[in-house]
Amino acid sequence: MVTFLSGGTGTPKLLDGAAISFSPDETTVIANTGDDVELGGLLISPDVDTLIFQGGGVLDRDDWWGIKGDTTRTHSALKDIGDAMGLDEGPNFLPDEKQTEGRDIAAWRRFSGAVEFMEIGDRDRAVHITRTSLLDQGHTLSEATDKIAKGFGLTIDLLPMSDDPVSSLIHTDEGLMHFQEFWVARGGEPEVESVEFRGSSNAEPAPGVLDALDDDVVIGPSNPVTSIGPMLAVPGIADALWNTTVVAVSPFVEGEAFSGPVAQLMEAVGAEPNSAGLETAYPFADALVVDEDDDTEFDVPVVRTDISIDGSEDAARVTKAVETALEEVR
Repeated sequence: MVTFLSGGTGTPKLLDGAAISFSPDETTVIANTGDDVELGGLLISPDVDTLIFQGGGVLDRDDWWGIKGDTTRTHSALKDIGDAMGLDEGPNFLPDEKQTEGRDIAAWRRFSGAVEFMEIGDRDRAVHITRTSLLDQGHTLSEATDKIAKGFGLTIDLLPMSDDPVSSLIHTDEGLMHFQEFWVARGGEPEVESVEFRGSSNAEPAPGVLDALDDDVVIGPSNPVTSIGPMLAVPGIADALWNTTVVAVSPFVEGEAFSGPVAQLMEAVGAEPNSAGLETAYPFADALVVDEDDDTEFDVPVVRTDISIDGSEDAARVTKAVETALEEVR
């Protein structure tokens, strides 16, 4: 049995080769929900959906976001209507009092859907409508995720990190921003001052999460701060990782980040913006998998390989390195 912690695109790319070493029916994936955002009244769970679309064989692998071949007619219509009305293109974060009204699961991540700032495909939007409707019917996020995952034919167990709202908020030199505003709308350009996982202190691990963390744990090459950090901020999860076997894959190739604003975010939380910062980000890790050209010295066992992942063969190679690392520290 093995459990993967997943956020962004790094761990999903690794999962493309996971079956070579880990049987899907013995694999659990815990997904980050700190990036979740409510847009126009719909709850979007980007990191959960990437895994669902990947497992269902419909993921847009060019963007690692959304459904391959999806249309965006509703998104375009929203822009046309907004332009005709002279509406601000946003992103328009709703007022504080609106962040905590009604459905708790969407607290502190609510944006206006007028001239939406994230391009949402039409089939993709159908998933968000379904998820939000299930929540409104009284289902938890875990229950909604399980129903949607089964509908897409997933063979792994997929769990959100928590049923409670946790929002990754970025404090910048231009003000407070939800991570989606910072990264999607602003391209990660504002200078990061600090990172906050709002709601994490009151959140609980979703059902099944702590049990899954009794198994060997693999942290893929995801962003340690905003993809994995929200999970670690939920009480009980970091403690569980100290008591199990953990192997982490570096998100840095030859000192450069796989993707996304990893370096500046790690600097903002006091970690070196390279693979050396992994021991700060993951002090509980028993072993690391790093790039073969990375000569950084670590205090834990290290397996080196080419960790670039551009397809399933690359993912299988890195997965075998993970398996080797687990065998060394078990």
